[in-house]
Amino acid sequence: MKPLSEPFEDANLRIISLGAGVQSSVLVLMAAIGELTPMPDCAIFADTGWEPEGVYEHLDWLEKQLPFPVYKVMRSNIKDDALSMKNATGQRFASMPFYTENGGMGRRQCTSEYKLQPIRNKTRELLGLKPRQRSKDLFAETWIGISWDEIQRMKESWVPYIKHRWPLLEKRMYRHHCLEWFEERYPGRELAKSACIGCPFHDNKAWREMKNNDPKSFQDAVDFDKGIRVSSKFDERLFLHRSCKPLDEIDFRSSEDKGQLSFLDECEGMCGM
Repeated sequence: MKPLSEPFEDANLRIISLGAGVQSSVLVLMAAIGELTPMPDCAIFADTGWEPEGVYEHLDWLEKQLPFPVYKVMRSNIKDDALSMKNATGQRFASMPFYTENGGMGRRQCTSEYKLQPIRNKTRELLGLKPRQRSKDLFAETWIGISWDEIQRMKESWVPYIKHRWPLLEKRMYRHHCLEWFEERYPGRELAKSACIGCPFHDNKAWREMKNNDPKSFQDAVDFDKGIRVSSKFDERLFLHRSCKPLDEIDFRSSEDKGQLSFLDECEGMCGM
């Protein structure tokens, strides 16, 4: 039986897709000390421009621990694009899954266009592929930080120049194993939770933690939540929370999320890659 995940011996490059959350941070650190082999050539971080300050601080620290470079790529600032309903180049905005008053939800295009496509573009560049050039036999082995408890997110690449590998699955590691591995080697240091500040997939627990522990980010989300109703070109008003109430009017103390979607506490932008 073919293994669930394994290295590709003929890969031209080995790249880690780095979201700077729990799993991908442990993934790059394990690679850096040789617990995962072969040594990657680089990591790529796709920046939406709207992560909490703690994520960027963690990323800066992380880079200093690695023997290989971290390339930071960015399409544009997702918050600015959402408020203007177009991106910095004047193109239409890639939809975020906002909630609407009639019980609906917007299309989720943000992961694909702000995370996946910039990583694909950088991968093509590193492989030496020009725009629209066929990859032929060139491809990158891309490591993705999915742990065993997230195996449902495991998907094969649909572009020929990227082939996926899931080293944490090879090690049979769950999220709690990643946390234990990190705490043992970096005691007293916390891992970041990677997600856009105003992601509609935050559940009540995530909003409550942000409000209590990162009031600057929470106020940013509150202002954004109000802003999408002012700037929206849609007939219906848009909201970040499923209750369709302004964020600053919601009591997040209840442990019941009443249907608010959760994205496993953080988003590393890997779905559909």
